[in-house]
Amino acid sequence: MDTSSIPGLELIQVADVVAREKSIDREEVMAAMEEAIQKAGRAKYGLDRDIRAMIDRKSGAITLERWIEVVEEVEDDETQMSLEDGTKQTPPLAAGEFWRQSLPPIEFGRIAAQTAKQVISQKVRDAERARQFEEYKDRVGEIVVGTVKRAESYSITVDLGRAEAVIRREEMIPRENLRQGDRVRAYIIDVREEPRGPQIFLSRACNEFMAKLFTQEVPEIYDGIIEIKGVAREAGSRAKIAVLSNDPGIDPVGACVGMRGSRVQAVVGELQGEKVEIIPYIEEPAAFVVNALAPAEVSKVVMDEVTGRMEVVVPEDQLSLAIGRRGQNVRLASQLSGWYIDILTEAEESERRQEEFRTRSSRFIEALNIDDVIAHLLVAEGFVLPEEIAETPINELATIQGFDESIAEELQARAVEFVEREAQRINEALDSLKVSDDLRGFEYISLGMMLKLAENGILTLDDLADLDNEELVELLSEHGLEDDTEAGDIIMAARAHWFADEEAEAAPAADSETADS
Repeated sequence: MDTSSIPGLELIQVADVVAREKSIDREEVMAAMEEAIQKAGRAKYGLDRDIRAMIDRKSGAITLERWIEVVEEVEDDETQMSLEDGTKQTPPLAAGEFWRQSLPPIEFGRIAAQTAKQVISQKVRDAERARQFEEYKDRVGEIVVGTVKRAESYSITVDLGRAEAVIRREEMIPRENLRQGDRVRAYIIDVREEPRGPQIFLSRACNEFMAKLFTQEVPEIYDGIIEIKGVAREAGSRAKIAVLSNDPGIDPVGACVGMRGSRVQAVVGELQGEKVEIIPYIEEPAAFVVNALAPAEVSKVVMDEVTGRMEVVVPEDQLSLAIGRRGQNVRLASQLSGWYIDILTEAEESERRQEEFRTRSSRFIEALNIDDVIAHLLVAEGFVLPEEIAETPINELATIQGFDESIAEELQARAVEFVEREAQRINEALDSLKVSDDLRGFEYISLGMMLKLAENGILTLDDLADLDNEELVELLSEHGLEDDTEAGDIIMAARAHWFADEEAEAAPAADSETADS
């Protein structure tokens, strides 16, 4: 832009038009013009000089000046003058003040005009980007509507009117074919300020997008009467949404479905035909999982809160329905509930229970030298290991049907003897394997676990500390360790001495520094 050829008032009008078109502050446009003129002035009068341009905000008159600062000690002759020279000016100038020299107007040549135009354009772009970032940074989590500006193989550029946004391929609904000019709704997942300007990232595949669509379509959700408790989704294929009504008189599923399915169909239409199942939320985990596995019927649920696993037993004819195509139904139910779900048929569950019963019975028969009737009674009461019998009070053992105090005492005596015999055997094995004292003194694992570790080359506490959670679970699963969290706690306890050693080494160094100071 060649500002020298533009009259003052017209310059003001240009600034107003640019500010209005770009939705930025007029003052920012004026500042950009001033900077462009300053740059041209320095190119003409010297790059080392402090050249400043001012545009009158009312008349548009351009003033070009050279500023020289008054200092006590001159370091740069081009931008500074001594205090002595400053006092000779009219009026006299003190240190820190500026002597201002008026310069003649610049006749912009082709190169200077092009440079000025580039400076103004860049400043306007920067201001526009800053405005966009400020406008959208607090809008993460909203649904916006835009027009597809550019469709590429890896992303879609969406024109939002006052900004542009991007939908990356992984955030699009699979097999969705968006073309230039199409209207599209999407969820703002992130707004980042990057060197090339603010980047607004949208998604149509995330769970939150579907939740927001239901919020828009169902007034009860918007008003807080119905609460969305969870969403599990495989974009473009199938989804499950759990809802809870805070008003006993309102059916959450019916409200979300709407009259003749109008509300849910509006969401399905936006999601390109994605199959949506609306599930009533129940606080009790087992009952909620049963709901989440719909339409499959469930016979039995066994929870393991320690490992976060849930064993679900279904009739034979319901197995394929419970699992779903390529495991989709059970996978979505697991995501929705937060539990790891194992699906078993009634026959498989019965066979497994029988196998567990036989294994535990055989363990008691061999360890305690008892007949199968007594062994079956112990298993039926929930005993798994002989160690548990050794630690159980005699009066509790005597309450088992068919037992009396004498039988209980004899069983416990045999269990104690077995435990002592096993401990001796294991200790001898640990001696032969040359297990270190620090591992043998580690209280977080049993002797049986220790022997298993030693047989696999884990002979010191450091060896144990070097394992990861999965490795430890794999080694000790037969000893009842199946939870990653529990395995992690054991490993962190094994690593505790590392941190203690580091602190001990750091303490003398800190004392030495204190003494030196």
